[in-house]
Amino acid sequence: MSRVCEICGKKTQVGNKIERRGLAKWKGGVGKKITGKTKRKFKANIQRVRANINGTVRKVKVCTGCIGAEKIIKAL
Repeated sequence: MSRVCEICGKKTQVGNKIERRGLAKWKGGVGKKITGKTKRKFKANIQRVRANINGTVRKVKVCTGCIGAEKIIKAL
């Protein structure tokens, strides 16, 4: 199942998980140091919803942001 919102086009993004050690300067340390970076994925929260589109009811994959913003009309 592709994780893409059919309304806004939101999809999986990539980023880094950063590991740090040390004590922050404002706490009296010498500063935080980065000890490792790992690739990770930020996945969109996609739900399958029965929606009323142009008078017809069909299942669409929509992110929860679009559901909350009421960009679709849920079918009963």
